Amino acid sequence: MNSHPLKDQLRRSIRDLRISVTDRCNFRCSYCMPKEIFGDDFAFLPKSECLSFEEIHRLAKLFVCLGVKKIRLTGGEPLMRRNLPDLVSQILSIDGVEDIGLTTNGLLLGQQANRLYEAGLRRLNVSVDALDPELFGRLNGRGIKPGFILKQIEYAREIGFEIKVNMVVQKGINDSEILPMAAYFKEQGITLRFIEFMDVGNDTGWSFDKVITKKEIVERLKNTYELEPMNQNYFGEVAKRYRYKDSDAQVGFITSVSESFCSSCTRARLSSDGKFYTCLFASGGFDLRQMLRNGTNDEELLAVITSVWEQRTDRYSDERTEQTAKNRKKISMSYIGG
Repeated sequence: MNSHPLKDQLRRSIRDLRISVTDRCNFRCSYCMPKEIFGDDFAFLPKSECLSFEEIHRLAKLFVCLGVKKIRLTGGEPLMRRNLPDLVSQILSIDGVEDIGLTTNGLLLGQQANRLYEAGLRRLNVSVDALDPELFGRLNGRGIKPGFILKQIEYAREIGFEIKVNMVVQKGINDSEILPMAAYFKEQGITLRFIEFMDVGNDTGWSFDKVITKKEIVERLKNTYELEPMNQNYFGEVAKRYRYKDSDAQVGFITSVSESFCSSCTRARLSSDGKFYTCLFASGGFDLRQMLRNGTNDEELLAVITSVWEQRTDRYSDERTEQTAKNRKKISMSYIGG
């Protein structure tokens, strides 16, 4: 199949595909899967409704034909999907895939890092929201201590993984950890990325009052460190990056609330049950699984994916208000992938 780079209604290309391989997770973080909503009796997707690896591989090939270069595996917690290294190998066999990454909470990393590396995975984003043991245990909803996750990170680094750490910052919750987190990961030479608390889904109790902006975080960091801004690595790069002047270590900011980046968004999303979404804050998606299982051929699937993307007008973060955040029905981040 020939490559047909796509543009949406705002002239944005399709370049990145985020694939959620499961809606299940072993953490219950309040900004994603609060345990009050996702209790022990919560009904997750049955295996039969999730895309098989063969179906994911087939769809990934089609997205690559249309311009996708980078793929990220997400969840839920992707390491809960059995035999995930097999999927990594399948995706890396696709001609045109230039990069694959994985976002994880790190809990199962020690068990799977070797096989993932052998399959060809090289980049990991690990979520760590605090270094204080009591606070981290409360934030993850399972009482897991940060020391265990930090050991998994070190183990993965020793194998050879490039690692970035993601911290979702909430005012009055874990913003006291900004400087301790910066100090620790600067010393380790690991890039730390501060993520503004976003209103993904409708179960997280989000409000502007709980957001610590990039500007506020930078001001706190500048009381201790000298930072210099860095240029983008590529068009559509999400993180705004800075370098510590006395170190090679970097720090990044995901500014979906205070400095939206809708105008350069090149990301498509595929849920674990085969829905195609064109925005993290989407209210609905297009069902590709049904087409796959009804025998639709690749040319017809390409036509549908092309049509959905070409009609895309999403710019939610540009338009967000307290009212729209409260009233708009949005898909849960644990389902759509972060």
